[in-house]
Amino acid sequence: MEFKEQLHEYSQWREDIIQAIEMYREWRNRYGLSDAQSTDTILNMLNGLSNDRITLAFAAEFSRGKTELINSLFFAESGVRLLPSSPGRTTMCPTELFYDEGDSYIRLLNIESRLEDISLVEYKQQPERWTQIDLDCDSPTQMQEAFKELVAVKKVSKKDADKLGLWNDREAAELGLLDAEEVDIPCWRHALISFPHPLLKEGLSILDTPGLNALGTEPELTLNMLPSAQAIIFVLAADTGVTKSDLNMWRSHISVARGAGKQGLAVVMNKIDSMWDDLSGETGYEESIISQIKNSAAILGVDEKLFFPVSAKQALLAKIKSDAPLLEKSRIGGLETYLSKDILSQRRVILKETVARSIGFLVKESLSLTESKYKNSLEQLEEFKKIDFENADMTGKLMAETRDRQNAYLANVEHFQASRRVFGVQAKMLVDSLAIERIDEIIRHTKQDMTKSLTTYGMKQNIRQLFDNLRDLLQDAVDTTNETRRLVKAIHKKFRDEYGFKEIEPQLFSIKQYQFELEQIFEEGELFRTSAKTTMTEQSVVVKKLYSTIITKARGVLKVAHNDAGTWSNSVLSPLMHQIKDHKRQIESRLQMLRKISGSKENVAESIAALEAELGPIKQRHKELRLIIKAMQIEGYDNQDGINPSSTVR
Repeated sequence: MEFKEQLHEYSQWREDIIQAIEMYREWRNRYGLSDAQSTDTILNMLNGLSNDRITLAFAAEFSRGKTELINSLFFAESGVRLLPSSPGRTTMCPTELFYDEGDSYIRLLNIESRLEDISLVEYKQQPERWTQIDLDCDSPTQMQEAFKELVAVKKVSKKDADKLGLWNDREAAELGLLDAEEVDIPCWRHALISFPHPLLKEGLSILDTPGLNALGTEPELTLNMLPSAQAIIFVLAADTGVTKSDLNMWRSHISVARGAGKQGLAVVMNKIDSMWDDLSGETGYEESIISQIKNSAAILGVDEKLFFPVSAKQALLAKIKSDAPLLEKSRIGGLETYLSKDILSQRRVILKETVARSIGFLVKESLSLTESKYKNSLEQLEEFKKIDFENADMTGKLMAETRDRQNAYLANVEHFQASRRVFGVQAKMLVDSLAIERIDEIIRHTKQDMTKSLTTYGMKQNIRQLFDNLRDLLQDAVDTTNETRRLVKAIHKKFRDEYGFKEIEPQLFSIKQYQFELEQIFEEGELFRTSAKTTMTEQSVVVKKLYSTIITKARGVLKVAHNDAGTWSNSVLSPLMHQIKDHKRQIESRLQMLRKISGSKENVAESIAALEAELGPIKQRHKELRLIIKAMQIEGYDNQDGINPSSTVR
């Protein structure tokens, strides 16, 4: 199955999950289980799924045929070479392709923006700072012409290039440009392209990165965009194998972005058509490819299975001309199969885990409360059937017992409110420990110190100090979190042991994932920080960009931690509150029935019939929930005891 068909299937699967979660939200509303916190949690999950994108990042040095590969994989049906990939006209700035509903455009950020202390993430929230070219999606030719702006360059003095972090003496010497008065630099720092291509509309996003210099001078690409992509496709040229600059890019940026597991990574050996040789024959050609892959895999330290020999140029031509034999000879199918099966399958697993982690505890609570309600109603029915309601003394005794339960309930409420007040104080300490104001204060001090630093070395030491300060802040939050977790467990245990509440395992807030993410940022930043010899990071402008990137990313992680702590503290006691409310309804219903049936056989029969009739809707409610859980594909709830569908009232 082709990639576009697999992506369509994945997109439909995601829509089915969204629909199931919407049904669950309606189910909670219908049966009175909704509250502001749970609704926010569900809406956040729905928003995340709706905005989910499959991001494929393409990285390569110049002249490896990377942009041609993108054209052949995704845009061949346009009938033209949509993205500029002719010899000498390679993409000069990092480019993102996606679908922004309702708008078709190219937005270009000028190269001079590198001098400002603003991250790309912040720039993306300011459309007015970009130069926009509107696209005519009915005219591939107009789009093709518009895309040529991606390769635009301009001449500036060496001094200006140096200010922008785009001059390097060593590289200039290698290119014979050391004595040049002016040099060519890209006109644009970054490009955003939106148009309604079918694959983009279904959630595909493409990141096209230029060569080593772009990655070395834009930390945001290496520390943010590449790691967040579902897959990185690293492109080599079959006729050259792994060159020195390829290896530098791999070690400094690609390998770092994928981590030790190298998941979501493919190495494309492009331009195999350059090895087509009638004299050596098919066997010699095949042996040349195998040899090049073996050598390249050894140099990069990657499994040969992750290498895909292709001819992007021939694949594009074959697709445009519907030439099946040429398409097969281009070998593009192997790469498409990998993207379809491995990358999309991995994404499915991740999304399923995200849904289970985000709303699984709500589902568990809903199941538990529904099953508890059914059990209590069944017990009450059996009890009523065995009672002699003509015996006034017995009826009075039941009334007294029920009023005692009511008084116990009022005590429960008082204890719950007291526990909630104590918890509120502790929870506030937790949320305050992650307050964005504390984080910004640390950032402000570091920034002041960096401003005073006159050397690149001093700036880098300031960044290291920032890492340590943010670690300390998070460790303080860890200590507060542990105290808060202990209190939540104690409150749940008290209501289970002393008041007989059904045990619902509380969802416990954990700070580990934020620590892990922060350490990853620090580790990536440290690798980038110390890679001055192979990139241009000795330049102060790049160090400042590194600082800005780390700040934006670390601040984002800590902001999420702060928001999650607030959401958790507002919702963690909701299951107890729902049980208390349900308990109140049961007591009031029992008292009402006892008053009604006192001394009347007819009323007794009516009440028993009403209780029997009550069980059916509860069973139906439970059945609906089970079907919704199955549709949401949340695992772990299918084998619980639950309500026995065959249970009958005797």
